[in-house]
Amino acid sequence: MSRARQKSKGKAEINLCEIGRRIRELRGFDMTQAEFARRIGMAQSYLSALEHGEKEPGAAVLFAISKEFGISVDWLLTGEKHGLHRKQRLGGSELRS
Repeated sequence: MSRARQKSKGKAEINLCEIGRRIRELRGFDMTQAEFARRIGMAQSYLSALEHGEKEPGAAVLFAISKEFGISVDWLLTGEKHGLHRKQRLGGSELRS
């Protein structure tokens, strides 16, 4: 399995190594993997696999990290502080995504 995957044509690439790097950056040097994993509610071995880009985090994990540490899921996935703010047409109404 590739660590960087193209989800579908025209969609953004998910780079598991970059997601892992951001999780490691968020954890910092003053928190152990065991402590971070406990705060999120996951096994330390799973956190290690995430940090090494070996596993893809699910929505529940991304949400738990986001909520616990006050960062956006967008930042975890893309490294961007804010999500894309482009207008889309959906059934005649405009939405911001």
